[in-house]
Amino acid sequence: MKTKLFDLTGNQTEDVDLPPLFNFPYRPEIIKKAFVNLYSHRFQKQGRYPAAGEIVSAESRNTGLGIARLARAKGEGFSRAGQAAGVAGVRKGRLAHPPESWKVTHKKLNKKENTIALLSALSSTRQSELIINRGHLIEGLKSFPIVVTNDLEDVGKTKNLLDVLRLLGLEEDVKRVEQSIKKRSGKAKRRGRPNRVGKSALIVVGNSDCEILKLDNSIPGIGIKCVKDISVLDLAPGARPIRLVVFSQNSLDELSNLRIPKNIILENST
Repeated sequence: MKTKLFDLTGNQTEDVDLPPLFNFPYRPEIIKKAFVNLYSHRFQKQGRYPAAGEIVSAESRNTGLGIARLARAKGEGFSRAGQAAGVAGVRKGRLAHPPESWKVTHKKLNKKENTIALLSALSSTRQSELIINRGHLIEGLKSFPIVVTNDLEDVGKTKNLLDVLRLLGLEEDVKRVEQSIKKRSGKAKRRGRPNRVGKSALIVVGNSDCEILKLDNSIPGIGIKCVKDISVLDLAPGARPIRLVVFSQNSLDELSNLRIPKNIILENST
């Protein structure tokens, strides 16, 4: 199977062979399972102090007063006196069902399933209908996956990278993400996550010491990863296959060396 090779100006230079893994069948159910399980590895265990909401001097006033028999804070002459306390559903009360620190949030995934999901996600990057269904604007593109010469790995400035993306025909997709940025509400704004940013193209390079890796996330929605670091989380954000991917020529060479389990049957390329 062949695809077109482009230079940094968007002109086709030659045709290149795709690695055998691009013949792998599309398995959306395994991609989704792998995403859910791998995403759970980001979760941080939570717990609450067992006595939280119960450290209060309170007792019930029993019946005959025309009020509920809930325990009430002792004392008089201050606002807290007489308020219900020490139970769930009251002001400054405990949580009814707080998160438990012993809960297992880390979901395991079979190695073979992880391999199948990654291979399937990589091979799906050549299917334009899947990329369009995810919402990417790729009307001017006709060759998938997008493969660029190794000069892409030497781009060291955000301005130059924007020019390359424009010449490759990805300008509309980059603008789509910029216009979709939304402000978050709540505590996330104070914790370094003020905006909700969508996903545009993912640039995959072959070497881990490329100049372009320093530009990761410098453009909203544009991610840059080395071949050895990519996963289903990058290729199918939100478990929705498949993200628009731009490969460098070196990255295809690295993917050619990727071992495919012998008992996994490839789809016929004919």
